[in-house]
Amino acid sequence: MKTVFCTKNGDLRDPDESKRGKVEVMDVDERQIVHDETVKIKTAYCAICGSDPHTVEGIFGRPLPIAMGHEVSGVVVEVGKKATKKGLKPGDRVAGNFLRPCGTCDYCRNKKEQFCAFKGEFQCPGMSEYVVWHESQLYKLPDNVSLREGCMLEPVSVATRIADKTKIEIGDKVAISGGGPIGMLTLQLMNMYGATSLTLIEPIAARRELAMSLGALHTIDPLKGDYTKEALDITGGLGFEVVIEASGARSAAAAVPKITAKGGLIVYAAMYPNDFEMPLSPIDIFYRNELTMTGVLLSPYTFPRAVALLPRLNLKPFVEKYYYIDDCAEAFDTHMGGEYPKVLILCNKDLENQ
Repeated sequence: MKTVFCTKNGDLRDPDESKRGKVEVMDVDERQIVHDETVKIKTAYCAICGSDPHTVEGIFGRPLPIAMGHEVSGVVVEVGKKATKKGLKPGDRVAGNFLRPCGTCDYCRNKKEQFCAFKGEFQCPGMSEYVVWHESQLYKLPDNVSLREGCMLEPVSVATRIADKTKIEIGDKVAISGGGPIGMLTLQLMNMYGATSLTLIEPIAARRELAMSLGALHTIDPLKGDYTKEALDITGGLGFEVVIEASGARSAAAAVPKITAKGGLIVYAAMYPNDFEMPLSPIDIFYRNELTMTGVLLSPYTFPRAVALLPRLNLKPFVEKYYYIDDCAEAFDTHMGGEYPKVLILCNKDLENQ
């Protein structure tokens, strides 16, 4: 069974090839049902997540080789004897949550399943011809959502979680820093919520243009210098009630408090380098301006709502570019180039057009 692995840690963009990270296909034993409540899926698409290059860099400290991927869609091929609660059957088109909270530990029992002590128990790499997941991790795709679009379920769940954390009220002024898939999906949700002065801060012109087609009212190029004045002008000098930092850039993380309204909220929704320490002025941020800052870990309690949202979102810009699994290295190169907001890997060619 073909599976994509990280076989060497390092920056995928390192000009020194000897230091560059490496992903490649390896042949492993095909996954089989060994637990009665699991389901075997023939993988269609697995999207490259922004966290995947971080995995290759080695920031998570996992031993090599590391099996890759978690944004999965596919078709059910076998159902365990006790996997009966969701009515899944062979032929069902599904996507899902790559992690399964146990429901038993103290975190799960206290509405904090993102911290579940056993959430990796049924984890299975998605850049593979087959995956086997617990039935509770899987959701049937709506009939009007393709398998290509279906692999966006996990990113949509993240955007849903971010929306939950914003506690947005209709009419709030909202800015999003970073025009990657999470930023763009969250932008669409903020538009649904009735956000005003909806602004995307993004250096790539094509992504700023895409944002306008997805509901943004303003865009800002942060590379033109200090964009604080431009952002504040959009809000009449008051700042944004909600600011979402989804770029993962150190400079952006430190800059967004300057464009947040007094009493406003900042959601740090990206992954930052392990050694990054952000300078803060507590007297300005917490005393004078009473800002609230929060983060996002995983997507607890969002997947059923994310499934319902799939047909309502414009997912086509995120699923245009894909590669066959044998071309995974090229797929990662394209992802790192930034030309496309999302790059997918097709794991079984016979599911290409479903």
